[in-house]
Amino acid sequence: MKDLKYLAAYSIPIVAIIGLYLEGIWTFLTPVYAFGFIPVLEIILSQDPANLTQEEASEKKKKRLFDVLLYLNLPIVYSIIGYFLYSLTWANYSNFEIVGLIFSVGIVLGGNGINVAHELGHRTTQWEKTLGKILLLPALYMHFFIEHNFGHHKNAATAEDPASAKYNQSVYSFWVSSMLHQYFNAWKIQKELLKREGRGFFSNKNDMFWYSIFQFAYLGVIFIIMGGMAALIAMAIALTAAVLLETINYIEHYGLSRKKLASGRYERVQEIHSWNSNHVLGRIMLYELTRHSDHHYKSSKKYQLLDCHESSPQMPFGYPTSMMLSLLPPLWFKIMNKRIPVEMRT
Repeated sequence: MKDLKYLAAYSIPIVAIIGLYLEGIWTFLTPVYAFGFIPVLEIILSQDPANLTQEEASEKKKKRLFDVLLYLNLPIVYSIIGYFLYSLTWANYSNFEIVGLIFSVGIVLGGNGINVAHELGHRTTQWEKTLGKILLLPALYMHFFIEHNFGHHKNAATAEDPASAKYNQSVYSFWVSSMLHQYFNAWKIQKELLKREGRGFFSNKNDMFWYSIFQFAYLGVIFIIMGGMAALIAMAIALTAAVLLETINYIEHYGLSRKKLASGRYERVQEIHSWNSNHVLGRIMLYELTRHSDHHYKSSKKYQLLDCHESSPQMPFGYPTSMMLSLLPPLWFKIMNKRIPVEMRT
C-alpha cells in the first residue's frame, strides 16, 4: 500500500478538473490547493529522512507500478489541456475564469507534465525518453530535454549553468535569464552534438529543428481547430508551466557553487551542490524531485529509489512552500542565505 502514495500526485489534475467543471471562483482552486493548502500541510506534517534498505531498493526497482504511475500522466495532461482549449469554442467563460483556468491547467502541465518529462528524460530506453519529449510539447519547452541532460547536469552549480541561481539573485531575474540562456544553450549543444557526429545543421538528426516544427505544428493545429484565442491561451498555459519549472530550478541550486580546480575544471557534482527536502507531501507530489541532491549524484536513478544524504544542504521547508517564499526575495534571502556556506556562495 505504501507504494500507492504517489497517487497523491494525481490530486492536482483532479482539482483542476473540479475547477473546469464548477467554473466561477472554483477555476482558481488549483493554485490555491497547490500553493496554499499543500504548503500548510507540509508545515504540519513531519519530515521523513529515511532511506530504503538494499533489499527494499532492489524490490522497488523491479516494480512496474512506479513506471505506470508516470506514464498515466501523459493522457491525463493532454486530456485536461485538450478539453479546456476545446471548451473555449462553446463555453462562455468570463475573463476571470479564463485566468483561473490558465493558472490551473498550467500548474497541471508543470507538475504532471514537465516534472514527469524530466524523470522520463533520464531513462535509458528510447521510448520512455520519447514519452518525456511528448510531455514537454504543450509546454513549448522541448529544448529542455537537450539543455537539461547535456548542459545542466554537466554544469550544475557553476557560472556556466543558467539553471543554477546565483547568491542574492531574485527569482524574477532568474526566470528571464534561465529561460533565455537555456534555449540558446540548447541550440549550442545541438550544434556541438551534430559536429561531433560529422553532421551538418540541416541534418535530420537536428532535434532542435524538429522540436521547433512540432511546437509550431501544435499551435497551428489549435489555431485551425479552436481559433486564435485558444492558441494564445495555449501559449499562456505553456508560459505558466515554464515559470513553475524555473521556480523549481531556482530553489534547487540557489547560491550553491562547485569549486574550480587548478586544472581549470570544476570539481565533480556532489550531493552538497543541490538543496534537499524530506517534507513528505512535496516528495510524493513531485515524484521525489525534492531529493534533488541524490538525483544529481546519480541521474539515472529512478525516483522511487532516491536517497537522502546527510551532507546535503537541507531546505527548511518543502518545495511548494519554498517556491512561494522565493516570490518574496527579501524574506527568501533572509531565510536561505545564512544556510549557504561562505565558500560555496556563487
